[in-house]
Amino acid sequence: MRTLYFDCFSGISGDMVIGALIDAGADPNRLVEELKKLHIDDEYMLKWTKLVKNGITSTKFDVMLKNVHSHHHAHDHDHELDHEHIHAHDHEHEHDHEHSHDHEHEHGHSHEHIHAHEDEHHHDHHNHSNRNGQHHHHDHEHRAYKDIVALIEGAGFVEPVKNTALKIFKRIGEAEGHIHGIPLEKVHFHEVGAVDSIIDIIGAAILIHQLEIDVIKSSPIPVGTGRIHIDHGIYPVPAPATLEILKGVPIEQSDIRFELTTPTGAAIVAVLAEEFCPIPSMKVTSIGYGAGTKTFKNHPNVLRVVIGED
Repeated sequence: MRTLYFDCFSGISGDMVIGALIDAGADPNRLVEELKKLHIDDEYMLKWTKLVKNGITSTKFDVMLKNVHSHHHAHDHDHELDHEHIHAHDHEHEHDHEHSHDHEHEHGHSHEHIHAHEDEHHHDHHNHSNRNGQHHHHDHEHRAYKDIVALIEGAGFVEPVKNTALKIFKRIGEAEGHIHGIPLEKVHFHEVGAVDSIIDIIGAAILIHQLEIDVIKSSPIPVGTGRIHIDHGIYPVPAPATLEILKGVPIEQSDIRFELTTPTGAAIVAVLAEEFCPIPSMKVTSIGYGAGTKTFKNHPNVLRVVIGED
């Protein structure tokens, strides 16, 4: 049996999952090819970079949107995209010792891979455009739940990939529907329907299948603390969607004033993990670290995955 363990000591987000799986040995080029089946590759480019977070070499994964007012923006989507137009940039400055540094070692160009069909120099400083939470929204960023289901079902993925992706989106859709008091079929995703979130969720399904994982387990999930700004106002961390998605999942107290776990990350682990426990007994064959967007002074903001045989 091949086991994958999510060690979520710094929370979990969609891009951290993809980064960690690539770091653990999944083939990102195969991911690029598989995602073309969605026929939305004119809307994005993918980038993965080796960087160092508090002494840990990890892989940072970015989805870079194309044709956004003639500019290219990489969303800091591990904290921005998942709620309804979240702007999660205010609360992390409440304490100086947790002040974030978006660009720590993030320009390791010798290890940088960008999949693009056009001039790549536009992307050198991909975080600057969104550092103040300034999003530009377009029709392709707002897909209804049924549109996403149709996209996945029509892509021709193998059954395990299709079923996993559909389950994860359903978990998010049901949570959003419950919070807003509307049935699943009427849920219209805001940022969670954005291209980068679609890539994170379907990408996770693709890479886990590629790695031939039989069993998935996880640590309890730290969610962080503090506040975030959503369209509806200032909300506590964890945000309502995240907490709803994590019903039945053991969460862990954390003093870090930041949104450590996003709805996308929460849904991936809630759907995939069969058990929430300490690291299981196994012969470790591969380890991967996926970098988050923020850097904390005394805490590496990475997701660790451990793959092993029992």
